[in-house]
Amino acid sequence: MSNSADSMKLLIVEDDAGLQSQLRWCFEGYEILQAKDRPSAMAQVRRHEPQLVTLDLGLPPDPANATEGLALLEELLAAAPNTKVIVVTGNDDRENALRAVAQGAYDFYVKPVDADTLRLIVDRAARLHELEEENRQLARKAESPLRGLITADPGMLKVCRMVERVAPSDATVLLLGDSGTGKEVLARALHQLSPRAKERFVAINCAAIPENLLESELFGYEKGAFTGATRQTIGKIEHAHKGTLFLDEIGDLPMSLQAKLLRFLQERTVERLGGRAEIPVDIRVLGATNKDLGTLIKAGDFREDLYYRISEISVNIPPLRERQGDRSLLAHALLERFGQDQRKARLGFTNDAIRAIEAYGWPGNVREMENVIRRAVIMADGPRITPEDLDMDAPPEADALLPLREVRDAAEQEAVIKAMGHCNGNIAHAADLLGVTRPTLYNLLDKYGLR
Repeated sequence: MSNSADSMKLLIVEDDAGLQSQLRWCFEGYEILQAKDRPSAMAQVRRHEPQLVTLDLGLPPDPANATEGLALLEELLAAAPNTKVIVVTGNDDRENALRAVAQGAYDFYVKPVDADTLRLIVDRAARLHELEEENRQLARKAESPLRGLITADPGMLKVCRMVERVAPSDATVLLLGDSGTGKEVLARALHQLSPRAKERFVAINCAAIPENLLESELFGYEKGAFTGATRQTIGKIEHAHKGTLFLDEIGDLPMSLQAKLLRFLQERTVERLGGRAEIPVDIRVLGATNKDLGTLIKAGDFREDLYYRISEISVNIPPLRERQGDRSLLAHALLERFGQDQRKARLGFTNDAIRAIEAYGWPGNVREMENVIRRAVIMADGPRITPEDLDMDAPPEADALLPLREVRDAAEQEAVIKAMGHCNGNIAHAADLLGVTRPTLYNLLDKYGLR
């Protein structure tokens, strides 16, 4: 066995004190925890999160019946699905041992106990757990083009699929959505999923640069083009050659520049300020705005021909208030991130705080939520974030989720999404909240494609 045993916790669930002592001796090198019945075993699991468990199926109140042991196995795997459980049973109870394996146990061992054989089984389980944990960590660290986007909402998932389909093309894409909905995250995903991924992604905020400077920022200038132009400077468009240009807040582009941008999009050449040469540029253009361009066109503040040129494909990003289950799902993810940043591990939300998060409209969308939760993490005194830490009022209990059996059809899907977000993806907790069994919830997740 590798040195990994030294850092692994092994819970021995056995009501026979003599056998418990013998098993403790068998597993020298592991951090040993002990329990003699179902309540004490679950207490150890919740408190210490052991990676390995040896479980005697014959537990009190009826050691001759495996019902209590099988029930504990189900509860244990619901609370800690990655735990490797080795069930230990009598020689005449092979059938229940096989049931336990079918229920999710890693392996089984039949008494009488042979120390070397049982140690070998546990060591193999430990090694497998170690490899699986390494894979999970690698998966979490893997770079993803949609990294930073957390959602379970069907509408937002549809947007993600659209981004994946559109990205390999060179089509000009217009991202439409409220401020803080993740337009730049999607723009970067479009770039990373495209054949231009190894080239530059150049972003410019059209609303953040004064009108008299924006033209030179976009198109560049020649030496002597204006007072202070002491050298030739290329613009953002040239700088993005072979890559992607992202024009954020394009609805704020001044009318004086709209005609010049339109000409660039048609000809794919630029002229620097003070220059005469037409410089060919090969780029993909992405735009984003939180404004209603149709209204701007009617008011004469945005060119209709430019609109059709920049919106070969339009992507409408739903605001956070319309994304089912995403408010609490995002809140849990942000809490984990900011908790690590502030060295406050294992922070959680109170139920009142989750209800407050789900009831609030979040007009500032994800950006507002980031600010609120970062502040709450900094200000929180205890291990649980409260509505007071969030500077919110908790809604009455009547607004909490209804049991699933009381909703049907379209409401059923919404209830499942909301419960999964509320419980941060914990199947057992979500099933309890909805008033259904875990297998029923698994079936519903499959039914609506929410796995």
